[in-house]
Amino acid sequence: MAGIRVIVGLGNPGSEYASTRHNVGFMAIDSIADELGVSYWKQQDGSQVGIGKRRDGEQLVLVKPLSFMNRSGGPVKAAISRYESDPGEILVIHDDIDLPEGTMRFKRGGGHGGHNGIRSIVDSIGRDFARLKIGVGRPPGRMDAADYVLQPLKGDTLEETLVSVRQAAEMAIYALDEGLDAAMQRYHTESKPAEAPKADAEDAPQAPSEQE
Repeated sequence: MAGIRVIVGLGNPGSEYASTRHNVGFMAIDSIADELGVSYWKQQDGSQVGIGKRRDGEQLVLVKPLSFMNRSGGPVKAAISRYESDPGEILVIHDDIDLPEGTMRFKRGGGHGGHNGIRSIVDSIGRDFARLKIGVGRPPGRMDAADYVLQPLKGDTLEETLVSVRQAAEMAIYALDEGLDAAMQRYHTESKPAEAPKADAEDAPQAPSEQE
């Protein structure tokens, strides 16, 4: 079995979004690239793409779609077509407001949970891809969820988010090395107690990404 061959990080292009919660997927891809020595990037098929190697010597493709979050599906479909990968060989890293800050979860397949970037990918390639969700927590008070995930982070909040990003990168690399099942067993049984399961309804509340 080939395992994970393509890792996609979701986010929005542009410096104004670089330090937002919605861009933790991009940040995680950068952290993985640093760890694995991927330094050359190219613009290809609507994405920023880095080519490296897994630790077993097999090719690894890192992808950051540049089409804005809500239209991530097209560039992801183009990438897996170009690199002859199946949806089951993809790991997508993204933010999740339904997980507390500092909590990460793998998920194999399923619906979009209301996340518009995942929705776009599901619409383009189907549901059979793995995800690594980085919890960013719920907005305080009556703050709009879109404003919350698109708010630039600073100071301690940014540092705490970067700690989560680095942990997510470590988890993704472990999944590359040992397989998704082993990663789920290791990280879902360590440190924090498992959360109560929630329904995977297509219209479950999540961060509205209508603002690109």
